[in-house]
Amino acid sequence: MTSSLLVQPLSRDEILIHIDALADILDNCVNGGASVSFMLPFSPEDARHFWRGVAESVGRQERTVLVCRDERGDFLGTVQLITDQPENQPHRADVAKLLVHEKARRRGVAMALMEALEAVARAEGKSVLVLDTATGSRAETFYHCAGWQKVGEIPRYALMPAGQMTATSVFYKYV
Repeated sequence: MTSSLLVQPLSRDEILIHIDALADILDNCVNGGASVSFMLPFSPEDARHFWRGVAESVGRQERTVLVCRDERGDFLGTVQLITDQPENQPHRADVAKLLVHEKARRRGVAMALMEALEAVARAEGKSVLVLDTATGSRAETFYHCAGWQKVGEIPRYALMPAGQMTATSVFYKYV
């Protein structure tokens, strides 16, 4: 199912060039109810502001941004590997903002992104990946299916975009 999908990293400058496409994915996910650190109301300008900050972080080599495109070059999803870790954790990275536009769901985009992210992590000498996601979400089910190990849950961890409280589930994976 992933044969027509292309996953690639984006540089700082490429993020800025494609900021509208990236902002559209983030805006679509947040306004669709995804718990990815933002609250409603959320606008395309809010999303562009976020991506400008991410671009600068990529420029400082603190993270890698991967995008998934279809055969026409349209952006379908994105994920980030945060490699800037404390001195005593050079072997670890955080996974953040796995986002798939609603038009591309159930096409293998999330799995393609995560497989590519794991390969990047290995190439960068990272052997332990960590992430968290809203407990009970479709993302939590996805991470189980993708071979991630759930450590536990933290109650009342964050707010969903509309304001209701949610727990978070913490996961890790050796790569």
